[in-house]
Amino acid sequence: MPDLTLIEAVNLAMHSEMARDGDVVVLGEDIGRNGGVFRATVGLLDKFGPERVIDTPLAETLVAAMAIGLSTQGLRPVAEIQFSGFLYPCVDQVVNHAARYRNRTRGRMSCPLVIRAPNGGGIHAPEHHSESLETTFAHMPGLRVVAPSTPARAYGLLLAAIRDPDPVVFLEPTRCYRLFKQPVEDDGEALPLDACFVDREGGDLTLVSWGAMMHDTRQAADRLAEEGIAAEVIDVATLKPLDMDTILASVAKTGRCVIVQEAARAGGWASEISANLAEHGLLSLFAPVMRVSGYDTVMPLARLERAYLPDVERILAEVRKVFEIAPKS
Repeated sequence: MPDLTLIEAVNLAMHSEMARDGDVVVLGEDIGRNGGVFRATVGLLDKFGPERVIDTPLAETLVAAMAIGLSTQGLRPVAEIQFSGFLYPCVDQVVNHAARYRNRTRGRMSCPLVIRAPNGGGIHAPEHHSESLETTFAHMPGLRVVAPSTPARAYGLLLAAIRDPDPVVFLEPTRCYRLFKQPVEDDGEALPLDACFVDREGGDLTLVSWGAMMHDTRQAADRLAEEGIAAEVIDVATLKPLDMDTILASVAKTGRCVIVQEAARAGGWASEISANLAEHGLLSLFAPVMRVSGYDTVMPLARLERAYLPDVERILAEVRKVFEIAPKS
């Protein structure tokens, strides 16, 4: 079982599923000969040929439209968008067509496609390259939205996304592409697209996050453990549909919750989770739900993004507020 980075695990998943299912095709800008801007598609062209690995013009609207057309004709396209900020031109096609096909045809047709894109900051990129757009797509009925946090989960969740009968927006945490390695077995086993993962169990506090912020959240939990605070850590992984049952069960046990997201604060997915906790878990809470997030501004350029991105210290600061209100007994 090799140790892989997240980007290598994404590549392995596409290799595996293209070998298993001849209907799977990949398309996007520079994904063939160049292997993708982050090298997620390296080796696919040589192995599967230009009929299944399609280099497209520099036109994201076209990429999304091609993927929809291919999916309605019995194929399972996996479209790569080079950077998250380049997803905006895809919104018309993905939201107005891909997400509506099942409803529009009263269930007679579906649109089994995957839109892959890096998501979030951390690599000092220029404007439009470091957006966090999970809530934009999670708000849209008819779409699944996935944000893996580890290589093994990226592998299993991407397999599930490709096999799903409906459109999936697969947001890969840019900062985690080569951040660390872990064993990934190429066993063809998909992970569920409707369940959170409980990373670690604890009885004092629930920490909830997804994507790149899981890295900082796990580190915060380690720090808290040194202080005698047992944090339960939940990786949402699939934002839509949202598995609130797992989160509610955790909060019923701990009575405290801090939610961590990289995206801007207003209208973020942390707000959606917090609202669900207020509606269905209020009587379990000893203190208000706290959110750690980016700021309501455009992601700063290059190294200034460090001031924008949440980190371990900001997570711990919100945890301190929770325990000031509801001390550990």
